Amino acid sequence: MTNTLIDSSPSATTQPKQTPTILMCRPEHFTVSYRINPWMHPEDPTDTSLALKQWTVLYETYRDLGFTIKLIDPIPGLPDMVYAANGGFVLDGIAYGAKFHYPERQPEGPAYMEWFAANGYEVAEPEETNEGEGDFLLVGDVILAASGFRSDTSSHQEIARVYNRDVISLQLVNPSFYHLDTALAVIDSDTIAYLPSAFDEASLEILRTRYPDAIIATEEDAAILGLNSFSDGHNVVIAEKAVTFARDLRERGYNPIGVDLSELLLGGGGVKCCTLELRSS
Repeated sequence: MTNTLIDSSPSATTQPKQTPTILMCRPEHFTVSYRINPWMHPEDPTDTSLALKQWTVLYETYRDLGFTIKLIDPIPGLPDMVYAANGGFVLDGIAYGAKFHYPERQPEGPAYMEWFAANGYEVAEPEETNEGEGDFLLVGDVILAASGFRSDTSSHQEIARVYNRDVISLQLVNPSFYHLDTALAVIDSDTIAYLPSAFDEASLEILRTRYPDAIIATEEDAAILGLNSFSDGHNVVIAEKAVTFARDLRERGYNPIGVDLSELLLGGGGVKCCTLELRSS
């Protein structure tokens, strides 16, 4: 599995690939200077230049897949701004802004909303605490929404009003998987992968019922944020070391593409965290 071997032709067993438009943020100011999740250890050194080099490989992988990539300027003092997925949720040309749980990240919300407005999106400013695509994932026409650590359950009702879409609430229970996108991956409009131990029993019942053919992730792959991935419906960009997840995807007819974001993992983020999808419809 390597980021240079890209099969861009859709398989007969998977849905036709899409050509997403995404938003990313260069990790020019990345470091771990505080601790707001179990992955972060400020006492351990980080390498900003290595983080930038690894991020650039991810950027180039998306570029080679034909994605349209937009960039938001990083802001000094906001080291987690690289995790663009947390900056909002964009659907139907409307950007529902983020309102972060921890003070350290709260300035990111207005920064992303300013970018959305400047780039032609209608901005829905949030009243409720939420962390964007970190806790909201679109599967077909349904929004899966999580609470438990970062986003408030009240934000689920708010996003439902913004988009007039069905929203399914899920509860996260493992602090190592504090955002939905660390515990659940959207592969295409019908298919997901998830880690059962990250959810409470009521949420598991929902997932088992709605997605009986889901890929069940291993604890080992989830522990390196292997589920924190991004798919165009055929090509699935994942953590390089998530070998079982890669095998499962390949067996289903998808094309897993591995990248190494080990330095950004020190902040608790992976592929999906660095990738915010901008959907016009």
